[in-house]
Amino acid sequence: MRQYDLVIVGAGMVGASLALAILPEVAARGLRVALLDSADLLQNSSQIRSPSYDSRSTALAYGARSFYQRTGVWQALQTHLTPIRQIHVSDRGQFGVTRIQAEEERVPALGYVVENQGLGQVLMQQLFSAQGQGLEIMSASEVTALQPIERGYRLCVEQGDGQEWLEADLVVMADGGRSALREQLGIEYQVEDYQQSALVFNLSLDRPHQHIAYERFTADGPLALLPIANHQGEARCGVVWTQPQALLPYRQEQADRAFLTDLQDAFGYRAGRFLRVGQRFSYPLQRIQAKEQIRSGLVVLGNAAHALHPIAGQGYNLALRGVIDLAENLVASWRLGLPAGSLSRLQIFLDKRLEDQKLTIGMSDQALKLFTSQFPGLPCARGLALQALDFCPSAKTLFARRAMGLHHSALHLGQD
Repeated sequence: MRQYDLVIVGAGMVGASLALAILPEVAARGLRVALLDSADLLQNSSQIRSPSYDSRSTALAYGARSFYQRTGVWQALQTHLTPIRQIHVSDRGQFGVTRIQAEEERVPALGYVVENQGLGQVLMQQLFSAQGQGLEIMSASEVTALQPIERGYRLCVEQGDGQEWLEADLVVMADGGRSALREQLGIEYQVEDYQQSALVFNLSLDRPHQHIAYERFTADGPLALLPIANHQGEARCGVVWTQPQALLPYRQEQADRAFLTDLQDAFGYRAGRFLRVGQRFSYPLQRIQAKEQIRSGLVVLGNAAHALHPIAGQGYNLALRGVIDLAENLVASWRLGLPAGSLSRLQIFLDKRLEDQKLTIGMSDQALKLFTSQFPGLPCARGLALQALDFCPSAKTLFARRAMGLHHSALHLGQD
Protein backbone atom coordinates (compact mmCIF):
# COMPACT_ATOMS: atom_id res chain seq x y z
CA MET A 1 0.00 0.00 0.00
CA ARG A 2 1.46 3.34 -1.05
CA GLN A 3 2.07 5.87 1.73
CA TYR A 4 1.90 9.66 1.34
CA ASP A 5 2.50 12.65 3.55
CA LEU A 6 -0.38 14.44 1.82
CA VAL A 7 -3.10 13.57 -0.67
CA ILE A 8 -5.06 16.38 -2.34
CA VAL A 9 -8.42 15.28 -3.76
CA GLY A 10 -9.44 17.62 -6.56
CA ALA A 11 -7.09 19.32 -9.04
CA GLY A 12 -9.22 22.36 -9.78
CA MET A 13 -7.87 25.86 -9.20
CA VAL A 14 -7.85 25.40 -5.41
CA GLY A 15 -6.25 21.95 -5.25
CA ALA A 16 -3.69 22.75 -7.96
CA SER A 17 -2.75 26.04 -6.26
CA LEU A 18 -2.17 24.22 -2.96
CA ALA A 19 0.04 21.61 -4.63
CA LEU A 20 2.06 24.33 -6.31
CA ALA A 21 2.44 26.30 -3.08
CA ILE A 22 3.99 23.45 -1.10
CA LEU A 23 6.10 22.04 -3.93
CA PRO A 24 9.46 23.61 -2.91
CA GLU A 25 9.16 22.29 0.66
CA VAL A 26 8.05 18.86 -0.55
CA ALA A 27 11.06 18.60 -2.86
CA ALA A 28 13.51 19.89 -0.25
CA ARG A 29 12.36 17.43 2.43
CA GLY A 30 11.82 14.36 0.28
CA LEU A 31 8.10 14.22 1.08
CA ARG A 32 5.46 12.38 -0.94
CA VAL A 33 2.36 14.19 -2.17
CA ALA A 34 -0.38 12.94 -4.50
CA LEU A 35 -2.80 15.13 -6.43
CA LEU A 36 -5.90 13.22 -7.60
CA ASP A 37 -8.71 14.16 -9.92
CA SER A 38 -11.42 12.25 -11.77
CA ALA A 39 -10.73 14.27 -14.95
CA ASP A 40 -8.09 13.45 -17.56
CA LEU A 41 -5.61 16.07 -16.35
CA LEU A 42 -2.87 15.27 -18.84
CA GLN A 43 -5.18 15.75 -21.80
CA ASN A 44 -6.72 18.91 -20.33
CA SER A 45 -3.33 20.50 -19.64
CA SER A 46 -1.80 19.65 -23.02
CA GLN A 47 -4.68 20.89 -25.17
CA ILE A 48 -3.93 24.58 -25.40
CA ARG A 49 -7.03 26.03 -26.97
CA SER A 50 -7.81 29.62 -27.83
CA PRO A 51 -10.51 30.86 -25.46
CA SER A 52 -13.98 30.74 -26.96
CA TYR A 53 -16.30 33.72 -26.88
CA ASP A 54 -18.14 32.09 -23.95
CA SER A 55 -15.09 31.16 -21.85
CA ARG A 56 -15.68 31.65 -18.11
CA SER A 57 -13.57 33.98 -15.98
CA THR A 58 -12.80 34.64 -12.31
CA ALA A 59 -11.93 37.90 -10.55
CA LEU A 60 -8.62 37.73 -8.70
CA ALA A 61 -7.96 40.24 -5.94
CA TYR A 62 -4.67 42.11 -6.21
CA GLY A 63 -3.33 40.14 -3.25
CA ALA A 64 -3.53 36.94 -5.34
CA ARG A 65 -0.82 38.37 -7.58
CA SER A 66 1.80 38.04 -4.82
CA PHE A 67 0.89 34.38 -4.30
CA TYR A 68 1.10 33.45 -7.97
CA GLN A 69 4.34 35.41 -8.37
CA ARG A 70 5.92 33.46 -5.52
CA THR A 71 4.77 30.15 -6.98
CA GLY A 72 6.34 31.06 -10.33
CA VAL A 73 3.29 31.10 -12.61
CA TRP A 74 2.40 34.79 -12.79
CA GLN A 75 4.40 35.45 -15.94
CA ALA A 76 2.80 32.49 -17.72
CA LEU A 77 -0.63 33.81 -16.74
CA GLN A 78 -0.15 37.19 -18.44
CA THR A 79 -1.89 36.24 -21.68
CA HIS A 80 -4.95 35.09 -19.69
CA LEU A 81 -5.30 38.19 -17.49
CA THR A 82 -7.14 41.49 -17.84
CA PRO A 83 -6.22 44.09 -15.19
CA ILE A 84 -8.95 46.00 -13.34
CA ARG A 85 -7.84 49.62 -13.01
CA GLN A 86 -11.10 51.10 -11.74
CA ILE A 87 -14.07 49.79 -9.76
CA HIS A 88 -17.34 51.68 -10.24
CA VAL A 89 -20.13 51.04 -7.70
CA SER A 90 -23.65 52.41 -8.20
CA ASP A 91 -27.25 51.88 -7.10
CA ARG A 92 -29.90 51.92 -9.83
CA GLY A 93 -32.21 54.90 -9.50
CA GLN A 94 -29.96 56.73 -7.01
CA PHE A 95 -27.47 59.52 -7.62
CA GLY A 96 -24.51 58.33 -5.52
CA VAL A 97 -21.55 56.45 -6.98
CA THR A 98 -18.16 55.34 -5.68
CA ARG A 99 -15.10 55.05 -7.92
CA ILE A 100 -11.93 53.33 -6.76
CA GLN A 101 -8.87 53.95 -8.92
CA ALA A 102 -5.72 51.83 -9.00
CA GLU A 103 -3.66 54.97 -9.52
CA GLU A 104 -5.05 56.53 -6.34
CA GLU A 105 -4.25 53.35 -4.39
CA ARG A 106 -0.73 53.29 -5.90
CA VAL A 107 -1.02 49.81 -7.35
CA PRO A 108 -0.80 48.74 -11.01
CA ALA A 109 -4.26 47.13 -10.79
CA LEU A 110 -7.01 46.67 -8.21
CA GLY A 111 -7.36 43.09 -9.34
CA TYR A 112 -7.33 40.90 -12.42
CA VAL A 113 -9.89 38.92 -14.38
CA VAL A 114 -8.43 35.54 -15.33
CA GLU A 115 -9.83 33.03 -17.80
CA ASN A 116 -10.53 29.85 -15.83
CA GLN A 117 -9.32 27.62 -18.65
CA GLY A 118 -6.04 29.53 -18.88
CA LEU A 119 -5.40 29.51 -15.13
CA GLY A 120 -6.12 25.78 -14.93
CA GLN A 121 -3.80 24.98 -17.83
CA VAL A 122 -0.92 27.09 -16.47
CA LEU A 123 -1.19 25.52 -13.02
CA MET A 124 -1.31 21.96 -14.36
CA GLN A 125 1.56 22.50 -16.80
CA GLN A 126 3.71 23.75 -13.94
CA LEU A 127 2.74 20.75 -11.80
CA PHE A 128 3.30 18.17 -14.54
CA SER A 129 6.77 19.61 -15.15
CA ALA A 130 7.50 19.15 -11.42
CA GLN A 131 6.59 15.46 -11.23
CA GLY A 132 9.41 13.44 -9.74
CA GLN A 133 10.14 16.11 -7.13
CA GLY A 134 7.93 14.44 -4.55
CA LEU A 135 4.67 15.12 -6.40
CA GLU A 136 2.62 12.40 -8.09
CA ILE A 137 -0.36 13.36 -10.24
CA MET A 138 -3.06 10.69 -10.47
CA SER A 139 -5.29 11.53 -13.42
CA ALA A 140 -8.70 9.99 -14.13
CA SER A 141 -8.75 8.72 -10.54
CA GLU A 142 -11.82 8.82 -8.33
CA VAL A 143 -11.75 8.50 -4.55
CA THR A 144 -14.69 6.28 -3.62
CA ALA A 145 -14.02 5.74 0.08
CA LEU A 146 -12.20 7.42 2.97
CA GLN A 147 -11.46 5.62 6.22
CA PRO A 148 -9.80 7.19 9.28
CA ILE A 149 -6.75 5.32 10.57
CA GLU A 150 -4.40 5.86 13.50
CA ARG A 151 -2.37 8.43 11.56
CA GLY A 152 -4.39 10.05 8.80
CA TYR A 153 -6.74 8.35 6.33
CA ARG A 154 -6.90 5.38 4.01
CA LEU A 155 -8.35 6.10 0.55
CA CYS A 156 -9.85 3.79 -2.03
CA VAL A 157 -8.96 5.09 -5.50
CA GLU A 158 -10.68 3.76 -8.62
CA GLN A 159 -9.03 4.06 -12.02
CA GLY A 160 -9.87 2.59 -15.39
CA ASP A 161 -7.89 -0.58 -14.75
CA GLY A 162 -9.08 -1.27 -11.21
CA GLN A 163 -8.72 0.13 -7.73
CA GLU A 164 -6.07 0.54 -5.06
CA TRP A 165 -5.80 1.75 -1.48
CA LEU A 166 -3.54 4.61 -0.39
CA GLU A 167 -2.67 5.95 3.06
CA ALA A 168 -1.88 9.57 3.89
CA ASP A 169 -1.02 11.61 6.99
CA LEU A 170 -3.38 14.27 5.66
CA VAL A 171 -6.16 14.30 3.08
CA VAL A 172 -7.26 17.66 1.69
CA MET A 173 -10.73 17.56 0.15
CA ALA A 174 -10.81 20.22 -2.57
CA ASP A 175 -13.43 18.45 -4.67
CA GLY A 176 -15.89 21.33 -5.03
CA GLY A 177 -19.23 22.48 -3.73
CA ARG A 178 -20.94 19.19 -4.54
CA SER A 179 -18.35 17.16 -2.65
CA ALA A 180 -19.44 13.53 -2.51
CA LEU A 181 -16.73 12.81 0.07
CA ARG A 182 -18.12 15.49 2.37
CA GLU A 183 -21.46 13.72 2.27
CA GLN A 184 -19.87 10.30 2.74
CA LEU A 185 -18.01 11.43 5.87
CA GLY A 186 -21.19 12.89 7.36
CA ILE A 187 -19.85 16.45 7.43
CA GLU A 188 -22.84 18.71 7.97
CA TYR A 189 -23.06 22.23 6.62
CA GLN A 190 -25.12 25.35 7.12
CA VAL A 191 -27.13 26.52 4.12
CA GLU A 192 -28.95 29.77 3.46
CA ASP A 193 -30.87 29.83 0.20
CA TYR A 194 -30.98 33.37 -1.22
CA GLN A 195 -33.88 32.44 -3.52
CA GLN A 196 -31.80 33.89 -6.34
CA SER A 197 -29.77 32.58 -9.24
CA ALA A 198 -26.75 34.03 -11.01
CA LEU A 199 -26.92 34.38 -14.78
CA VAL A 200 -23.36 34.29 -16.11
CA PHE A 201 -22.46 35.23 -19.67
CA ASN A 202 -20.12 37.30 -21.85
CA LEU A 203 -21.20 40.49 -23.55
CA SER A 204 -19.95 42.56 -26.49
CA LEU A 205 -19.71 46.34 -26.11
CA ASP A 206 -19.61 49.11 -28.70
CA ARG A 207 -16.47 50.61 -27.13
CA PRO A 208 -13.42 49.48 -25.11
CA HIS A 209 -14.09 48.61 -21.45
CA GLN A 210 -11.18 50.81 -20.26
CA HIS A 211 -10.34 48.16 -17.63
CA ILE A 212 -13.31 49.21 -15.49
CA ALA A 213 -15.23 46.71 -13.34
CA TYR A 214 -18.80 47.70 -12.50
CA GLU A 215 -20.96 46.63 -9.57
CA ARG A 216 -24.50 47.96 -9.94
CA PHE A 217 -27.19 47.24 -7.39
CA THR A 218 -30.75 46.79 -8.60
CA ALA A 219 -34.02 45.81 -6.96
CA ASP A 220 -33.55 42.25 -8.26
CA GLY A 221 -29.97 41.97 -7.01
CA PRO A 222 -26.40 42.92 -7.98
CA LEU A 223 -25.29 43.23 -11.60
CA ALA A 224 -21.53 42.98 -12.19
CA LEU A 225 -19.57 43.67 -15.39
CA LEU A 226 -15.93 42.55 -15.47
CA PRO A 227 -13.44 43.58 -18.17
CA ILE A 228 -12.14 40.63 -20.19
CA ALA A 229 -9.97 40.27 -23.28
CA ASN A 230 -11.27 41.22 -26.70
CA HIS A 231 -12.46 38.38 -28.89
CA GLN A 232 -11.87 38.69 -32.64
CA GLY A 233 -11.79 42.46 -32.34
CA GLU A 234 -14.90 42.74 -30.16
CA ALA A 235 -14.66 44.51 -26.81
CA ARG A 236 -16.10 42.19 -24.17
CA CYS A 237 -16.99 41.97 -20.52
CA GLY A 238 -18.04 39.08 -18.33
CA VAL A 239 -21.40 39.55 -16.63
CA VAL A 240 -22.92 38.15 -13.44
CA TRP A 241 -26.58 39.18 -13.27
CA THR A 242 -28.42 38.16 -10.11
CA GLN A 243 -32.04 37.24 -10.75
CA PRO A 244 -34.95 36.16 -8.54
CA GLN A 245 -35.40 32.40 -8.79
CA ALA A 246 -38.90 32.80 -10.22
CA LEU A 247 -37.62 34.97 -13.09
CA LEU A 248 -34.77 32.67 -14.13
CA PRO A 249 -36.67 30.43 -16.62
CA TYR A 250 -37.92 33.54 -18.43
CA ARG A 251 -34.43 35.05 -18.63
CA GLN A 252 -32.91 31.81 -19.89
CA GLU A 253 -35.42 31.52 -22.73
CA GLN A 254 -35.67 35.22 -23.56
CA ALA A 255 -34.66 36.19 -27.10
CA ASP A 256 -31.26 37.86 -27.31
CA ARG A 257 -32.56 41.24 -28.47
CA ALA A 258 -35.15 41.48 -25.68
CA PHE A 259 -32.59 40.22 -23.16
CA LEU A 260 -30.09 42.90 -24.21
CA THR A 261 -32.79 45.58 -23.95
CA ASP A 262 -33.66 44.56 -20.38
CA LEU A 263 -29.98 44.30 -19.43
CA GLN A 264 -29.24 47.75 -20.85
CA ASP A 265 -32.22 49.16 -18.96
CA ALA A 266 -30.98 47.66 -15.69
CA PHE A 267 -27.39 48.78 -16.15
CA GLY A 268 -27.56 52.00 -18.14
CA TYR A 269 -25.08 53.25 -20.76
CA ARG A 270 -21.98 54.09 -18.74
CA ALA A 271 -20.16 51.10 -20.32
CA GLY A 272 -21.58 51.83 -23.77
CA ARG A 273 -24.17 50.00 -25.83
CA PHE A 274 -24.55 46.25 -25.47
CA LEU A 275 -24.24 44.58 -28.87
CA ARG A 276 -24.20 40.81 -28.43
CA VAL A 277 -24.78 38.33 -25.64
CA GLY A 278 -23.11 34.94 -25.47
CA GLN A 279 -24.34 31.66 -24.07
CA ARG A 280 -26.10 32.06 -20.73
CA PHE A 281 -25.19 29.84 -17.79
CA SER A 282 -26.85 29.86 -14.39
CA TYR A 283 -26.42 28.50 -10.90
CA PRO A 284 -28.49 28.87 -7.70
CA LEU A 285 -27.15 31.23 -5.06
CA GLN A 286 -26.67 29.83 -1.59
CA ARG A 287 -24.44 30.54 1.36
CA ILE A 288 -22.87 27.23 2.38
CA GLN A 289 -20.40 26.65 5.19
CA ALA A 290 -19.22 23.24 6.37
CA LYS A 291 -19.68 22.82 10.13
CA GLU A 292 -16.50 20.73 10.22
CA GLN A 293 -13.59 21.97 8.15
CA ILE A 294 -10.90 19.92 9.87
CA ARG A 295 -10.57 16.55 11.53
CA SER A 296 -7.39 14.79 12.56
CA GLY A 297 -5.79 13.99 9.21
CA LEU A 298 -8.44 15.83 7.17
CA VAL A 299 -9.04 19.34 5.78
CA VAL A 300 -12.05 20.55 3.78
CA LEU A 301 -10.94 23.37 1.45
CA GLY A 302 -12.37 25.74 -1.16
CA ASN A 303 -15.97 25.36 -2.32
CA ALA A 304 -16.24 22.10 -0.39
CA ALA A 305 -15.82 24.22 2.76
CA HIS A 306 -17.75 27.36 1.86
CA ALA A 307 -19.67 29.15 -0.86
CA LEU A 308 -20.97 32.71 -0.78
CA HIS A 309 -22.94 35.19 -2.83
CA PRO A 310 -20.97 36.51 -5.85
CA ILE A 311 -21.46 40.11 -4.70
CA ALA A 312 -18.03 41.81 -4.73
CA GLY A 313 -16.46 38.69 -6.31
CA GLN A 314 -14.88 37.32 -3.13
CA GLY A 315 -15.56 33.58 -3.54
CA TYR A 316 -12.34 32.38 -5.15
CA ASN A 317 -10.26 34.95 -3.27
CA LEU A 318 -11.55 33.61 0.06
CA ALA A 319 -10.67 30.09 -1.09
CA LEU A 320 -7.20 31.18 -2.20
CA ARG A 321 -6.50 32.75 1.18
CA GLY A 322 -7.39 29.35 2.64
CA VAL A 323 -4.83 27.76 0.32
CA ILE A 324 -2.17 30.23 1.48
CA ASP A 325 -2.92 29.65 5.16
CA LEU A 326 -2.97 25.87 4.81
CA ALA A 327 0.27 25.82 2.82
CA GLU A 328 2.03 27.91 5.46
CA ASN A 329 0.63 25.69 8.20
CA LEU A 330 1.88 22.54 6.47
CA VAL A 331 5.33 23.98 5.85
CA ALA A 332 5.60 25.03 9.51
CA SER A 333 4.47 21.57 10.70
CA TRP A 334 7.01 19.77 8.52
CA ARG A 335 9.78 22.06 9.73
CA LEU A 336 8.80 21.19 13.31
CA GLY A 337 8.96 17.50 12.47
CA LEU A 338 5.19 17.06 12.91
CA PRO A 339 2.86 15.11 10.60
CA ALA A 340 0.74 17.21 8.26
CA GLY A 341 -2.47 15.87 9.81
CA SER A 342 -1.69 16.93 13.39
CA LEU A 343 -5.02 18.11 14.81
CA SER A 344 -3.45 20.73 17.07
CA ARG A 345 -1.61 22.24 14.10
CA LEU A 346 -4.71 22.13 11.88
CA GLN A 347 -6.68 23.91 14.62
CA ILE A 348 -4.32 26.88 14.30
CA PHE A 349 -5.11 26.96 10.58
CA LEU A 350 -8.85 26.68 11.19
CA ASP A 351 -8.97 29.47 13.78
CA LYS A 352 -7.45 31.85 11.26
CA ARG A 353 -9.74 30.71 8.47
CA LEU A 354 -12.94 30.99 10.52
CA GLU A 355 -12.13 34.60 11.36
CA ASP A 356 -11.63 35.45 7.68
CA GLN A 357 -14.72 33.49 6.62
CA LYS A 358 -16.88 35.18 9.24
CA LEU A 359 -15.77 38.64 8.14
CA THR A 360 -15.92 38.02 4.38
CA ILE A 361 -19.22 36.11 4.35
CA GLY A 362 -20.72 38.55 6.85
CA MET A 363 -19.75 41.55 4.73
CA SER A 364 -21.18 39.91 1.61
CA ASP A 365 -24.46 39.12 3.36
CA GLN A 366 -24.78 42.59 4.87
CA ALA A 367 -24.03 44.30 1.57
CA LEU A 368 -26.63 42.13 -0.15
CA LYS A 369 -29.29 42.97 2.43
CA LEU A 370 -28.41 46.65 2.43
CA PHE A 371 -28.49 47.11 -1.33
CA THR A 372 -31.57 45.01 -2.09
CA SER A 373 -33.81 46.39 0.65
CA GLN A 374 -36.47 48.85 -0.46
CA PHE A 375 -37.30 49.94 3.10
CA PRO A 376 -38.58 53.56 2.93
CA GLY A 377 -35.71 56.02 2.97
CA LEU A 378 -32.99 53.39 2.64
CA PRO A 379 -32.37 53.73 -1.13
CA CYS A 380 -31.72 57.45 -0.69
CA ALA A 381 -29.44 56.76 2.27
CA ARG A 382 -27.48 54.26 0.16
CA GLY A 383 -26.92 56.90 -2.48
CA LEU A 384 -25.66 59.35 0.11
CA ALA A 385 -23.36 56.69 1.58
CA LEU A 386 -21.85 55.86 -1.82
CA GLN A 387 -21.29 59.55 -2.51
CA ALA A 388 -19.74 60.08 0.92
CA LEU A 389 -17.39 57.13 0.40
CA ASP A 390 -16.32 58.58 -2.94
CA PHE A 391 -15.28 61.82 -1.19
CA CYS A 392 -13.51 60.17 1.76
CA PRO A 393 -10.07 58.94 0.64
CA SER A 394 -9.17 57.17 3.90
CA ALA A 395 -12.44 55.20 4.03
CA LYS A 396 -12.14 54.40 0.34
CA THR A 397 -8.60 53.10 0.85
CA LEU A 398 -9.76 50.78 3.65
CA PHE A 399 -12.54 49.50 1.39
CA ALA A 400 -10.10 49.08 -1.50
CA ARG A 401 -7.52 47.20 0.57
CA ARG A 402 -10.19 44.74 1.70
CA ALA A 403 -11.39 44.25 -1.87
CA MET A 404 -7.78 43.74 -3.05
CA GLY A 405 -7.10 41.16 -0.35
CA LEU A 406 -4.27 43.22 1.12
CA HIS A 407 -5.61 42.74 4.67
CA HIS A 408 -4.30 39.17 4.49
CA SER A 409 -0.70 38.91 5.63
CA ALA A 410 0.11 35.27 4.80
CA LEU A 411 1.97 35.91 1.58
CA HIS A 412 5.46 34.84 2.63
CA LEU A 413 5.30 31.16 1.82
CA GLY A 414 8.59 29.35 1.92
CA GLN A 415 10.54 32.11 3.65
CA ASP A 416 12.37 31.43 6.89
